[in-house]
Amino acid sequence: MSTTRYLTGITTTGTPHLGNFVGSIRPSVAASLTSGVQSFYFLADYHALIKCEDPVRIQRSTLEIAASWLAAGLNPEHVTFYRQSDIPEIPELTWLLTCVTGKGLLNRAHAYKASMDKNTAAGREQDDGVTAGLFMYPVLMAADILMFKAHKVPVGRDQVQHIEMARDMGASFNHLYGEHFVLPEAAIDEHVATLPGLDGRKMSKSYDNTIPLFSSREQLKKLIGSILTDSRAPGEPKETEGSALFQIYQAFATADETDALRKAYADGIAWGDAKQVLFERVDQVIAPMRAHYEELMAHPARIETTLLAGAERARALATPFIRELRAAVGLRSLAQAAAPQKAAKAAKAALPSFKQYREADGKFYFKLVDAEGRLLLQSTGFEAPKEAGQAIAQLQKNPQALHDLAPRLVPVEGVAPADVAAALQALADAAAAA
Repeated sequence: MSTTRYLTGITTTGTPHLGNFVGSIRPSVAASLTSGVQSFYFLADYHALIKCEDPVRIQRSTLEIAASWLAAGLNPEHVTFYRQSDIPEIPELTWLLTCVTGKGLLNRAHAYKASMDKNTAAGREQDDGVTAGLFMYPVLMAADILMFKAHKVPVGRDQVQHIEMARDMGASFNHLYGEHFVLPEAAIDEHVATLPGLDGRKMSKSYDNTIPLFSSREQLKKLIGSILTDSRAPGEPKETEGSALFQIYQAFATADETDALRKAYADGIAWGDAKQVLFERVDQVIAPMRAHYEELMAHPARIETTLLAGAERARALATPFIRELRAAVGLRSLAQAAAPQKAAKAAKAALPSFKQYREADGKFYFKLVDAEGRLLLQSTGFEAPKEAGQAIAQLQKNPQALHDLAPRLVPVEGVAPADVAAALQALADAAAAA
């Protein structure tokens, strides 16, 4: 059975809350037990430096997040669980990728554009307060992913762009220096629950409306008691649609328990009683984990030992790989004869190339450009990246596929069919000679 690598990073800037547990921690721990899956989980403390300048907060968050994942059942013997800053190969790879990444690609990153738009709306200079760290964030994220040759990266839809950018960077490096990187795919689970917070909006530390995952029993009861409800009196039927209480309960209860509460809503359960039902159900799930969490938090040295063991496992993969990449770009011993390799790289760089990307319509496209970057051929949109990749593979192997794929291709004005055919033939000849 082939193994699929999944990789997930958790930024160390906050305290895990119930929404994190339902949307990320619980499904990730379950996925780590799946046959044929190799899982990588890391604490993204380098990423935390982009948005947090409080060293104490970053250290505390690292401890809390590590303890939360371990208490929730993540088995460090079955996964690679490590701290990002313990892997020095990651910042080195970030620089290698920086050198093959166009500034125009980074200009389009959602987080950077959002910062510029916010500044524009406030009448400030577009780059006011924008650090190089924020601008380069997608490159560091690409290094995290590409370093361990991850096949799948579980993300929400708002993070898909970063996976596509990682693919672009990996493809650019592969084109220049040979096939070294696996190009990752975003794994989007449409059924991941998003919990409402105390005020009914999405539970998020940005809104200050969270329920910390490992609140004490007393604090948990107090926070659940403060969840916003409407003014319907006891005995008056209540709607489950839009009810934060009901949505949180549904995420922790069985189907039968959820149906029972739905009926209680229709029968006019008092809000105080509904909150008590929710509290007891959530605490039933959290209490056993809370005891483990508190034990881990009382002995941080145990967590440190676990993370260092994970780093050792991760570096067993990263160290030889970065050595391979250093050699690929020419960072080699001077005792090596470099002339043959230089000639080979120059020949490869002179070839036409395919570029695959995703547009705002959600569809996947590709284009063929010559060695100077001139556009030769453009595709129509494909529903899935795999379909676009298969079309590229056909064209690379057999220039005659131009005829078969004609309905999915858009001729470029000023480019003769013979130019496209010659470019495809050059790719086919190079592949045959490799």
